[in-house]
Amino acid sequence: MSSRTNDLTRFYSALAHLESGISGKLRLSCCDGKMYWAKAKKRGVYFFFENGELRSDSGGGSRVVRVGTHALTSSSRTTLWNRLSQHRGAASTGTGNHRGSIFRKLVGYALMARNPEWTINTWGEGDSASSNEIIAAEKVLERQVSRVIGEMLFLWLEVDNPPCPENQRGRIERNSIALLSGYNESTVDLPSENWLGKYCPREKVKRSGLWNQKHVEENYDPRFLSVLEDLVTRQVEKGG
Repeated sequence: MSSRTNDLTRFYSALAHLESGISGKLRLSCCDGKMYWAKAKKRGVYFFFENGELRSDSGGGSRVVRVGTHALTSSSRTTLWNRLSQHRGAASTGTGNHRGSIFRKLVGYALMARNPEWTINTWGEGDSASSNEIIAAEKVLERQVSRVIGEMLFLWLEVDNPPCPENQRGRIERNSIALLSGYNESTVDLPSENWLGKYCPREKVKRSGLWNQKHVEENYDPRFLSVLEDLVTRQVEKGG
């Protein structure tokens, strides 16, 4: 067994411990700002799992398909729920804003490639929609993106350091992505043949097996696993 496989096994063991301590994974479409961790304005790292995406080499169970965090600049005031709600979209309408979520943007690209009838030429253009006509035209695809992401399960880990680029949230996100990524070594925990990400025109998504673009080409520092395990243990001992 390779050192990377060993480290992946250790990584997933930590997530299994976390899952046991917070009473299981959460479905994003079933979450809202009234949940205790959302109201408490916690900061943290999240790990998404997608239906049908299973580990094959590092053990059994589902594989992580996206890792993310927030508040990595000193001026940021976003919370964990702020970021997750941007990915989920608006519960009341089923739509969302892909320009505020790279996760939504990437899933939208993949859906258009798989279903050309949903193609919107304005998708991903600009920092905001320039007209009500564009917003209306993009609604169908935004709803499809909300459906796909909303069905995903996730785990959250509290990492409540002050906002800054080099805090523990950033370290865990960066190294988790690099460890999970198949960009440079695609022989461990391959995505399924039907994984939606294989349709994504962004090469980093297709090659990495993740809905991530940053850090997929990097090497990971295995020392981050000790930090991850320690944070998981603290959260479990607190009761989630």
